[in-house]
Amino acid sequence: MFHHIVLMRLSGIDAAFHRQVAAYVARVRAELPYVRSYAFVPNRADRGEGYDWAVLSSFHTEEDHDRYQASAVHREMKAYMAPFIAALIACDAETRA
Repeated sequence: MFHHIVLMRLSGIDAAFHRQVAAYVARVRAELPYVRSYAFVPNRADRGEGYDWAVLSSFHTEEDHDRYQASAVHREMKAYMAPFIAALIACDAETRA
């Protein structure tokens, strides 16, 4: 299984931001059948160093992840979120299912 994790420091977010991101998450789940799991969640780690939000996603294969990266809904979500992202770090990893 392939995992893509994005930790973010966000600024200027409000209820409207969360509603829009929730709509994008729902679209990813509905439109991209090759995405195994997908969530936008608060980072509960006390060692998060200000990276308070995360996108957690899993795919059957790295190729499925690449398809997700190129998808219209992912590009739209990134464009919407970009002005709110103060810092970002990503982790891509593969595990045995």
